[in-house]
Amino acid sequence: MDPQMLRTLEYDRIIDQLIQQATSETGKKAAAGLQPSPRGDEVQRMLQSTAEAIDLLRLKGNLSLEAVSDIHPALQRARIGGLLTSVELLRVAGTAGAEETVCSVLEGMDPDETPLPLLRELSGQLKETRILARTIRGAIDEDGAVTDDASPELGRIRRNIRQLQGAIRTTLDEFLRHSQYQKMLQDPIITQRNDRYVIPVKQEYRGAVRGIVHDQSASGQTLFIEPQAVVNQNNRLRELELEEEREVERILGELTAEVADKADDLESNLSVLTQLDLILAKARLGKRMKGIVPGVNMDGFIRLKRARHPLIPMKEAVPNDVELGREQRAIVITGPNTGGKTVTLKTVGLLALMAQSGLPIPAEEESDLAIFTGVYADIGDEQSIEQNLSTFSSHMTNIVHILDSMDENSLVLLDELGAGTDPTEGAALAISVLERVLEQGCRVVATTHYNELKLYAHAREGVINASVEFDVESLSPTYRLLTGVPGRSNAFEISRRLGLPEEVIQAAKSQLSSEENRLEEMIGALSEDRRRAEKERREAEALRQQAEALLQDLKLKMESWDREKERIRESARREAKTIVSRAKREADAVLEQLRRWARERPGELKEHRLIEAKKRLEDAEPETPTAQSVDRESTRQIRVGDEVLVRTLGQKGQVIDQLGEREFQVQVGIMKMKVGREQLEWKGSPPQESPDKGGTSYRRRSDQVRPELDLRGRMVEEAIPEIDKYLDDALLTGFDHVSLIHGKGTGALRTGVRKFLDQHPRVKSYRSGGQGEGGLGVTVVELS
Repeated sequence: MDPQMLRTLEYDRIIDQLIQQATSETGKKAAAGLQPSPRGDEVQRMLQSTAEAIDLLRLKGNLSLEAVSDIHPALQRARIGGLLTSVELLRVAGTAGAEETVCSVLEGMDPDETPLPLLRELSGQLKETRILARTIRGAIDEDGAVTDDASPELGRIRRNIRQLQGAIRTTLDEFLRHSQYQKMLQDPIITQRNDRYVIPVKQEYRGAVRGIVHDQSASGQTLFIEPQAVVNQNNRLRELELEEEREVERILGELTAEVADKADDLESNLSVLTQLDLILAKARLGKRMKGIVPGVNMDGFIRLKRARHPLIPMKEAVPNDVELGREQRAIVITGPNTGGKTVTLKTVGLLALMAQSGLPIPAEEESDLAIFTGVYADIGDEQSIEQNLSTFSSHMTNIVHILDSMDENSLVLLDELGAGTDPTEGAALAISVLERVLEQGCRVVATTHYNELKLYAHAREGVINASVEFDVESLSPTYRLLTGVPGRSNAFEISRRLGLPEEVIQAAKSQLSSEENRLEEMIGALSEDRRRAEKERREAEALRQQAEALLQDLKLKMESWDREKERIRESARREAKTIVSRAKREADAVLEQLRRWARERPGELKEHRLIEAKKRLEDAEPETPTAQSVDRESTRQIRVGDEVLVRTLGQKGQVIDQLGEREFQVQVGIMKMKVGREQLEWKGSPPQESPDKGGTSYRRRSDQVRPELDLRGRMVEEAIPEIDKYLDDALLTGFDHVSLIHGKGTGALRTGVRKFLDQHPRVKSYRSGGQGEGGLGVTVVELS
C-alpha cells in the first residue's frame, strides 16, 4: 500500500491505538509495522485468528504477555560464550515462562466447545521452555538479585557474611557505648567507607583512637576511622564478599550456558509469542471500539452496515450504511460543507485498510468488504507551499498519481473532485476522471458540489447519487448518508432563514437557468418524499412490532390461563379422590364392625346384605375426568419414541422399546423401566422433519438430543411449544447450555422466543450468540 495514502486515511492513528493494546515489547514492535495485505488467503487467516482471539478473551478474560521481551541480543551473546547479567536472565525467564502461560490457557478449554484452530495451531509451535524459566526464577529474585538458594555454597558464604557483619557491629556498638570514647565521636553511629565498617571521630581526637582512617568529611572536622579491634574482621568480611562475587558469577555462567542450549527454541518461541500478542492486541482493539470481524471477498463488493469512523468518539459518530460494487461501482456524494461527506469517504477507505490488516471494524454483523490491491485517496486541501502548488494543482498532482498507480482491483476515493478551478472546466474534468477510473474497473467514491456530476451519476450506468442530510430547520447537518438522492446546496433556504431579504433571494434565483431551478426543485421534492416515507416506515414498523408483541403476550396469557385451569382441575380431582378414599376407609371399618357383630349375633345379620351395603358405598364414589380420559387413552396405540406419562410415578418419559403387545420399556430421566400399557398415558409423538422446508434440526431420539434447535421459518405460536418440549428433553439429557436458532429477519421471532424464555422456570439466563456462534441470529440459553 502507498504510504502517502495510508497517512491520508489516518491509518497510522489506528496503528497507534493498536500499539497501546499490545502487552509485550515485541508485540508493540510488530503492531507498529503492521501493513494491509492485498492477498485474500492471508487476510482471511488474519481475520479468522482475530475472531478466535475475541472468543478467547470473552471466555478467559485477558491473556497478558507483558513478560515477553526482545531477548535476541541476549541470546546472541549467550551463543558466543558471553556472560548474561541477572537482569538479562530475568528477561529470558519471562519469555521462556510465557510458553507455559499460553499452553495452560488453551489446554484448559474444551476443543469441542471452543475449537480455536488457528490459535491452537500457533501455540502448538511453541517449544518447551518452562523448566528453564523455573530454574532462572529459582536462582534470581524479581529485583534481579541472585538468591541464597541458588547454590549451597552461596548460601553458606552469605550466612558467614551475615554472622561476621553481626560480630563487627557488636564490637563497634560496645565501642560507641564506652564512656571513654563517647566525647570523641561526632555521632554515635556505624557507617561504611570503601566497603569497610567505620565510626565518625572528631578531628581533635585522631590520636586517641587507634585504627585506619578511610575518609574525612568535607569540612575536615570528622574522620571516618576503622578501629583496630575490627580490622581483622573487616579483612575477613572482604574475603567472604569476594568469594560471594565469584560464586554469583559461576551461577550466572551456568544459567547462561542453559540459555545458550535453548537459544534456538527461545528464538522460535519469541516469534510465535509476538504473533500471538499482535493477534490479541487486534482483539482488544476490536472490543474497545465495539467492532466486529467483517466478511471479505475478492469480488470488489462493499457492504457496510451502520459503519462508524473509528477515530470519532462513539457517542458522536453517526453510523451509516454503504453498499458498493455490484449494481453500482461508483457513488457520487453531494451536500453542504461540513455535512459529513469527507468523513464518509474516509470511513470507507479506513475500514477497508483495517479489514485487510486483520483488524475488527466498527460496524454491525453481516458487513462485508472487498480485498483491494490498492486504496487510493485524494482528500482535503493539500496545498504545498514548498512546491508552490495551488489547491487545484495539488489535487491534480494526486489524481495523476492515482491514475498511474490504480488497477482493476483498486478502491479510489476522491474528495471535492474538480474543485479549485473554473466550475465549468472543473465539472468537465471531474466527469472525465470518473470515466477513466470506471473504465479501469475500479470501485470509486467521490464527493462534489457540481450539479453536472449529479446529472452524470443519474444518467451513467453503474453510478449512483448519494447525499448527506441537512436539517434546514436547525441549519445543521445530520451526517446521515442518503443513497439514491442527490444533495441540495440549500443556499437559498439557509439565507432566507438567516434573514436575507426575499427580494434578494428571488433575484438570485432568477440568475439560475430553468434547468437548474427544476433540478433543485426535483431534488427537494425527492428529499422530502424520502423523509416522509422513512418516517412512515418507522411508524409502521413500530406498530407492527407492537402488534406482534401484543399478540404474543395474549398467547402467553392464554397458555398460562389454560395451565392454571388444568392445575385447578387436577387439584379438585385430587381433593375429591382424597374425600372418597377417606369415605371408603370409613365404610370398610363400619363393615368390619358389622361382620364382627354378625359373628357375635349369628342369624341377626345376613352376609349378602353386607355385600350389598358395601356395593352401595363403592357406587357412591364419583367418576373423575381423569378416569374418563384414561378410558379414552387406553385404546390409543403407543409407539417407540412417543412421550408418555407414567401414572404410577406421575412423571413424563419416553418409550424406547416395545417388549410385548401390552408392555413397554420407558426412560424417565436416567431411569429405564418396564411398564404395562394400562399404566401409560400418551402425551405426544416426536416432531417430523420436512426435507424441503428448512424445518427444525432437532429430532427427539431415545439416545440423542442435539444441543441446538433450529426455529427458522416458524411463526412465534408454532415455535413456543417446540421450545417448551425441547428444553424439557435437554434437561433430561443433561445439557446446561443449548442454542435456539431463530435467524435475524424482522426480529419478531427472536422477541417472541425471549419473552417465553423470561417466563420459563428452568431458564437461568440467555444471551445473543457471540463471534462464531451465529451472532444476533442465535440465542444461547443457560439451563438450571
